[in-house]
Amino acid sequence: MSPHGQILAAEQSPIQDFADTIDHHFGNITEFFVNLIFGTSVQIPLGAPFPEGTALWDGSLVVLWAIVAAIGFTIYFKGVQFTGFHVALETVRGKYSSKDDPGEVTHFQALTAAVSGTVGLGNIAGVAAAIALGGPGATFWMILAGLLGMCTKFVECTLGVRYRTIDEDGTVHGGPFKYLPVAFRKLGRVPVAIITGIFAISVMLFGIIGGGMFQANNAFTGIRDALGTVTGSENTILHADAGALVFGIVFAALVALVIIGGIKSIAKVTASLVPAMAGIYVLACLVVIFANFGNIGAALEAIFVGAFSPEGVAGGVIGVIIIGVQRAAFSNEAGIGSAPIAHSAVKTKRPVSEGFVAALEPFIDTVVVCTMTALVIIFAWYPDQGTFTGAVEEHADAPIGLTFSAFDSFFDGFSVLLAIAVFLFAFSTLITWSYYGIQAWRYLFGKNQASDMVFRVIICIMIVIGCLVSFANIIDFADAALFLCIFINVIGLVILAPVVKKEMEQYLADRKAGRLHEDPEYIPGPEDMTVVVDGNKVSSDT
Repeated sequence: MSPHGQILAAEQSPIQDFADTIDHHFGNITEFFVNLIFGTSVQIPLGAPFPEGTALWDGSLVVLWAIVAAIGFTIYFKGVQFTGFHVALETVRGKYSSKDDPGEVTHFQALTAAVSGTVGLGNIAGVAAAIALGGPGATFWMILAGLLGMCTKFVECTLGVRYRTIDEDGTVHGGPFKYLPVAFRKLGRVPVAIITGIFAISVMLFGIIGGGMFQANNAFTGIRDALGTVTGSENTILHADAGALVFGIVFAALVALVIIGGIKSIAKVTASLVPAMAGIYVLACLVVIFANFGNIGAALEAIFVGAFSPEGVAGGVIGVIIIGVQRAAFSNEAGIGSAPIAHSAVKTKRPVSEGFVAALEPFIDTVVVCTMTALVIIFAWYPDQGTFTGAVEEHADAPIGLTFSAFDSFFDGFSVLLAIAVFLFAFSTLITWSYYGIQAWRYLFGKNQASDMVFRVIICIMIVIGCLVSFANIIDFADAALFLCIFINVIGLVILAPVVKKEMEQYLADRKAGRLHEDPEYIPGPEDMTVVVDGNKVSSDT
């Protein structure tokens, strides 16, 4: 070993050696898992301004599968996400609710619990990466993906309530683990238990890696950088070798305080947390947008003109991949199967009512929040391409820094406020995904206190590890798990789409006739759907 190498080895602390060892082993596990799922990987080279050799995994498969399904659902349901938007707003306000409806949480609580999983760091870091790749035009394609995803979310969340079960103590069990077996049994001789089991494993893994480690890693990076901005120094406690470990332990402890209580406690926390979280971030965006309102026309022109240029189209597709696969589980989680778990706990006798509410999530997440982030970045960096390229190169390893820099370019130190929002985004997303993950765990290992505690300990440990390992390894692992989720879930949605269509038509007919305020006689069943038409029960094998 050279003298210089000896000095470096002597200067590296035991804590840093431990972190490097953990990252090395996690990287090996990630490589094995990715190769297991994708085989020989087909990669998408990114090119400038990213370092030579930088590429994405097969996230394009995820996007292709999800977008084709979203387009098909939009056509099949005649654009219900647009024509029924006002119905969704009425429902989430409780206009058609009854206190005697079965379930655990209100429409609003179910929405906020699910939104806390969809609105996350992908809205901050993912949008920056998308614009870096495809220019302002990438924003257009993100919005389009969000609008189409609304219909997918409508379908899966309706099914989540439609096939749920309710224990004697009122505890609700729903989501893909209930409707996927029904769907695959309709195909005849297929290994239903094996397919659903693989789906449960993929949800559990994504909950731990994509919902846990990803959020912890980004939260640590954001808070550390903001602390450096405030102090004007990189010698803070979070910049020290032990900083990541300390932050991870504290973050894991905070999460543990919440996830013990299950969906009821999560609903209560997120019902208060999500408005605060969204309010801080939206306020920050609005301040910048209104301060630059004179440039709004030029920004919108850049978005729409760039959307149909070769750079914009390529960057838009890759941007959706980054936002969806590599930043926040396709940003709005449409088609993954996670949201139906939260929405299945809603108090209602009309499953499709929650489908309308759930369709609001992609609109909030992508159409509103992502667009605001995009405008802030566009105002900050365009049309000075040289400055923009330099900023992208500086933050290539951590795109979240590009958004931080954009805010700071308008108001010195504004990233401190953004760091608070980042922490809230990460925390709320993490506690929600811990709930999704434990539902998958229970499907595989059964429900009992000892087993549940094992999962909670695992996810808290992985939160700490998420602060120690590299961002790239976390992303690659989450990518593969996400592909399994979407691939299996979308097949089930297609099979059961006729069930949703019948319920939708009945719900809209009853709304038009003013019958939604009356408690309908609804009898859930695993194989047939029972609806009420003019006071008579009509059952049909679906």
